[in-house]
Amino acid sequence: MFSEQLTQKAEQFLDDARTAGIMAATAESCTGGLVAALLTSIAGASDVYERGFVTYTNEAKTELLGIPAAIITANGAVSAEIAKRMATQCLLKSNADIAVSVTGIAGPGSDSRKPAGLVYFGLAVRDHPVRVVCKRFGDRGRKEVRLASVETALALFEQGVDLIAEIETPVAD
Repeated sequence: MFSEQLTQKAEQFLDDARTAGIMAATAESCTGGLVAALLTSIAGASDVYERGFVTYTNEAKTELLGIPAAIITANGAVSAEIAKRMATQCLLKSNADIAVSVTGIAGPGSDSRKPAGLVYFGLAVRDHPVRVVCKRFGDRGRKEVRLASVETALALFEQGVDLIAEIETPVAD
């Protein structure tokens, strides 16, 4: 289902997180659970991957993550604000140390303000400010946008592991 390269990146993240004693969670919209599917396709992922929320609709974002409908209406589901809130709420509603969110437009169907391939990501790490990343993958088709989003989510997870490692590594005199 996933390329060997993507699977290797996921294995590396799981190994790094396992070594650091970190638990992870996801909140996914346009990827529909692909990040969770990739991580859980690897044996032993339960040592690291705690849970995932697939919040494909606005109602799911409100019901499962507690994001107020008024905030979604004001910003749009595909926005930096919603990616940030998805990651924050995912962390709060799980036992994870790190959470990544994904919300975007895989295509087809878009407008000039929010074109196909526009994806926002959130990275929430306990005791750190939430980071938001915007990627414009272009209108290269649903499958390609979704897979590129999974790869970006893995890279964000690795950044989160690095943030936690910075805190726990003593500074040399």
